[in-house]
Amino acid sequence: MTENAEKKDLRVIKTIRIIKETFKNLILEKNYEKITIKELTDRAEINKKTFYRYYNSLDDLLLETQNEFSKEYIESVKMYELPNDLEKINREFYLFSKKHGEFFEKITCDINYNYIRQKMINNVMNSTWEYSEKLKNLSEYEKNILFSYIQAASISIYKQWVKDKKKISLDKIIELSNNLLCRGVFSLFKKS
Repeated sequence: MTENAEKKDLRVIKTIRIIKETFKNLILEKNYEKITIKELTDRAEINKKTFYRYYNSLDDLLLETQNEFSKEYIESVKMYELPNDLEKINREFYLFSKKHGEFFEKITCDINYNYIRQKMINNVMNSTWEYSEKLKNLSEYEKNILFSYIQAASISIYKQWVKDKKKISLDKIIELSNNLLCRGVFSLFKKS
């Protein structure tokens, strides 16, 4: 690679990073539907032409962000076997959330981002459960119920924890959510 090509690649990397950081900051400030390309490019100090060189629309940028989150999370849980390692996968979800901070919290908890969250959940569920031997023994309808339960329970617990401003420590919410998710309500009332 020539020195000129290296500089160009570094400029491309830097420009895309600035676009994504600016986009994330805007999402923290307002709902996605209210963000405009003009506002993003003004804040990122680039022109619209530069934005369109990398993305056709804000939807493309949002989709890429969602795909990156899904891919990274799937990579972090790929060594686990379901349903045996559900607790480990749940723990990874909370650690992943902590790593990505407020932006991940917003797209996970805010009702305006249900479509993003559902796409990420579907990607993760399909990738993590597809190799499960135990899942192959369930009917399509039983799989649907299982996926629905795990999604609803885990996301609801997470959203409530965020809504309560994380008054329970990270370790405690992981333990609590694992107990509820894997062992049910009565697990909270058993004596240690």
